[in-house]
Amino acid sequence: MGCAGSTPAKGDGNVKKIRKPKPWKHPQPITKSQLVQMREEFWDTAPHYGGRKEIWDALRAASEADLTLAQAIVDSAGVIVQNADLTICYDERGAKYELPKYVLSEPTNIIRDS
Repeated sequence: MGCAGSTPAKGDGNVKKIRKPKPWKHPQPITKSQLVQMREEFWDTAPHYGGRKEIWDALRAASEADLTLAQAIVDSAGVIVQNADLTICYDERGAKYELPKYVLSEPTNIIRDS
């Protein structure tokens, strides 16, 4: 029967709604180009930390998309979202994928390139 306000669960019930990361601050102010470089370096080396390349590719696409598209990407790739801001995810085989905040959003102390 369930609670008066309950709704039937979709799928396997472990789908977490993705949200934007909380505002954060880099240890020292960085420029947009420095941030882009940090992101490129992370994505270039991420597959070497383990896990499957197609999951890393899906996480990258999701991190660069708006929330609705990001949700569709992780759902279709079978990514299990541990933290709603995508900082910790797993694949169906149990491999862990940790994403730093700087690939998911800009810091509050970003400075304009001159």
